[in-house]
Amino acid sequence: MRQSLVAGNWKMNGTRASIRALLDGVLAGIGDVKHAEVAVCPPYVYVPEVAERLAGTPVAVGAQDVSDQDQGAYTGEVSGAMLKEVGCTYVIVGHSERRNLYGEDDAFTARKFAAAQRHGLVPILCVGELLEEREQGITQQVVARQLDAVLELCGVEALARAVIAYEPVWAIGTGKTATPEQAQEVHAFIRDRVRSRDAGIADGLRILYGGSVKAANAADLFGQPDIDGGLIGGASLDAEEFLAICRAPGAS
Repeated sequence: MRQSLVAGNWKMNGTRASIRALLDGVLAGIGDVKHAEVAVCPPYVYVPEVAERLAGTPVAVGAQDVSDQDQGAYTGEVSGAMLKEVGCTYVIVGHSERRNLYGEDDAFTARKFAAAQRHGLVPILCVGELLEEREQGITQQVVARQLDAVLELCGVEALARAVIAYEPVWAIGTGKTATPEQAQEVHAFIRDRVRSRDAGIADGLRILYGGSVKAANAADLFGQPDIDGGLIGGASLDAEEFLAICRAPGAS
């Protein structure tokens, strides 16, 4: 049986003071989360501090991005080895904001995925369609293209050490959420596409939903058979709301 994962993506938010308060709140209630694995992904500069605070607790630490290079003259980049050294377990790869705001294509994302795994990190690979792509009826083609770039570079075996997050771009930070049925349809498509290559890996693969998840809709989303938790944006900045999502039926 797949263990649910609820990962908070803090994006470019937080100060030392607000992060201390947020972590205190999460840790005060984490004992009530019985079954879901929980992780938080702070901005780079706060990762060491967050990792130190969470050491020995049930909450894992991830980063929001990683370089496709291991070292060298790449100003502004952070390598997988660096992230591993400061305490990261997970790293988000291919978030829609990286793809659409910064022009990172499928091949570049696949190289980042590979780099993360070279250094023992678990990539959370984000896939998902724009609003116009959904309206054109090509959601599955878009998701397949994004997933296949990783499969072609790394092989299906790599997904045994990875997580996928389906995030319809039109639902991120907009307050709009895919219905549980819409989300389940895409999650099932992803699992079936992986199953066509390896049934065992497909059955064990955790596929998260991301896109305006909150306490009020988490149970309906996480109750779907192929949704294994969530990649949570804004709601992860509020300890009470984040914990409520982590406790939602289907997550825990």
